[in-house]
Amino acid sequence: MDADSRGFEGWAVNLRKHELIGLRVEVIGASDPSQAHLEGRVVDETRNMLIVDVRGEEKRIPKHGTRFRFAVPGGFEIDGDEIRYRPEDRVKKAR
Repeated sequence: MDADSRGFEGWAVNLRKHELIGLRVEVIGASDPSQAHLEGRVVDETRNMLIVDVRGEEKRIPKHGTRFRFAVPGGFEIDGDEIRYRPEDRVKKAR
């Protein structure tokens, strides 16, 4: 059974307006080289940052200048600038 038949075809578009807290994420590109390739779970979000639990330590990752891969069916990569809004505004904006 492929992802489309399980109802996951909308993830790519809808991730921009869904809650990110709780999702697993990997930083695949960052302006700060020390943050590249960090992996963990999103525990909080602000307009400009994702706060990610990386092996028990919270890391503040700026959205600007960072590319993320979220662990959703099929995986999904997005530039942080595309989600650089307050979470409550981002949900409204993507409608």
